[in-house]
Amino acid sequence: MEYFDVIENRFSCRSFKNEKIDRALLNKVLEAGRLAPTACNYQPERIFVCESEEVLSKLKVATRYTFDAKTILIICHLKSESWHRGNDGVDHGKVDSSIVATQMVLASTALGLGTCFVCSFKEALVKEALGINDDYEVDIILPIGYPNDIKPHNQRKDLKEIVCYK
Repeated sequence: MEYFDVIENRFSCRSFKNEKIDRALLNKVLEAGRLAPTACNYQPERIFVCESEEVLSKLKVATRYTFDAKTILIICHLKSESWHRGNDGVDHGKVDSSIVATQMVLASTALGLGTCFVCSFKEALVKEALGINDDYEVDIILPIGYPNDIKPHNQRKDLKEIVCYK
């Protein structure tokens, strides 16, 4: 699939087939995330691949948006490893995680997999499910799998509504 075809065909998948992802495909998706650019190349991201019934059931308590996916990727960043802007100390780990997740979403689309960005969750419960400490910030939950059906892309605003030349 050509790059702009991938972008045009990406959609938020909310219904997955009841099967696990082929490990080779999943590794390609994870590799796309690994290759993502990060601020100062600090690479603070950590990706948790959740497949066990125990962890998946705990995640269903942390968010209602798991869509019964058999695999869920949790993208976090380590606050102690992320770049912080010098003049005000703003942590850019969440930006890094978003770039990592976007590359994995686009790779998933190119490979025929579906994904959905989920940012509505109870962070403390996600941390508990993963057994991680407070140095981790949970940024994105990414259910991933084979889509039940392909949805058309939602209507997007015209460029003139979102771009301003100065």
